[in-house]
Amino acid sequence: MGDDDLPVFVHWEQTLGEILDRTGRFPKSVRFTLAERIDVLALEVLEHLVEARYSRSKAAALTRAGLAIEKIRLLCRVAHDRGHLDHRGYEVLSRRLVEAGAMVGGWRRSRREREA
Repeated sequence: MGDDDLPVFVHWEQTLGEILDRTGRFPKSVRFTLAERIDVLALEVLEHLVEARYSRSKAAALTRAGLAIEKIRLLCRVAHDRGHLDHRGYEVLSRRLVEAGAMVGGWRRSRREREA
């Protein structure tokens, strides 16, 4: 299995596409605040996953990825509450973010078990 075929990478690549598609439709008034912050965090998750795959400090990179996913979840809730993200979009992103968080958490736990 190639590095790009790891389930968490495939899942996050699809999630990132969903996020970018949805934030791209946010109104101009929040495009450079809320939308940009969500987009930057989503790209940081991708960077943290790559870092975890190739660095020795996997646990730290996975912790940062998990934290960024939680921040995105919170910001998506704010966007939904303010009407910038419709109910269906919020539902889809929430589900994908929960799944991604579980995958990252599972990867982190498996690393801990191997190191123990």
